[in-house]
Amino acid sequence: MRKYKTALVVGAGAFGTSIASVLANNFEKVIMKVRSEDIYESLKLGENKVYLPGHKVAENLIPALDWEEVDKLLDGHIDLLVSGLPTAGIADFYSENFERFSAYFDQGIPLVSLSKGIDPETLELADDLFFDLWPSHKELFTFLSGPSFAREIMEEQITLVTLGGRSRRILLEVSKMLETPYFKALGSYDVKGVLLGGALKNVIAIAGGIIEGLGFNHNTRAAMITRAISEMLRFGNVYNARPETFYGLSGMGDLILTTTGELSRNKTFGLEIAKGRKPEEIIKSQRTVVEGYKTTKAAHLVAQKYDIRSRIFEGVYQVLYEGLPPRDVVQGLMTIPTRFEIE
Repeated sequence: MRKYKTALVVGAGAFGTSIASVLANNFEKVIMKVRSEDIYESLKLGENKVYLPGHKVAENLIPALDWEEVDKLLDGHIDLLVSGLPTAGIADFYSENFERFSAYFDQGIPLVSLSKGIDPETLELADDLFFDLWPSHKELFTFLSGPSFAREIMEEQITLVTLGGRSRRILLEVSKMLETPYFKALGSYDVKGVLLGGALKNVIAIAGGIIEGLGFNHNTRAAMITRAISEMLRFGNVYNARPETFYGLSGMGDLILTTTGELSRNKTFGLEIAKGRKPEEIIKSQRTVVEGYKTTKAAHLVAQKYDIRSRIFEGVYQVLYEGLPPRDVVQGLMTIPTRFEIE
């Protein structure tokens, strides 16, 4: 007997599909609002062949192409909303569907955002983008981040993540909705820290892929990860995030996973860059979103604005946006003036 009735997931990428599959354990019906007809038809046959080929989805996970179909499936009842859109898509989509989601929030329905990025135009994180639209419903928004490859979630590998939010009641309620024998979300009030960890680690994952692609090994990667945490903490200071969050699941946990794991889109992107491919060429050749690409630009602009010392983040920016050879940038990092490790 499932505890809850209906969840609505917007977006059918790999991670959105994996979280929908988690929810299918606890909800009678999980509706996925999809945009592409090929994904729609694939999900109707029990699989997201575009993003997660070979992984069957539960029978109670149901796709919908338009809002009319969503409304029929909802039948007037909904317990949870999940936003699986990339950060850059939040403002446009939710502005376009403002009245619909306002009605949901007026009913007190909570939302889980899966976005991991910084908007390169406004330099806003996902919470800012949602709060700009719904300032009177801030307590209903939660933000999920942590070491969690979609494929491993589909395989029911034990996964722990962080769920950031403002309301203890909502955090506990949503955590229970997400809890299964293999998946658990731990609450945190440090929304900015949770979001920054999830966003910035994507840039470092690209750096990890570049380093590996250039032939550097464990020593180099370990040094890069350690120094990257120091730089992430400097960004955290600007956003008033709590330092300890960066040593938790949504910080260090996610950073280690995406810089070392073989399933990371951002790391794979870095590997391709190391081969000499152009960023735009790689992005145009695939449907999956590489959040770290746009976040690299956003981090560069934030660092400039607030005078943040971030040599690794700046190095990735120089490779992706200024066309500097990756090996020159890596070797340039070794020419920085000698200083004490902690200062």
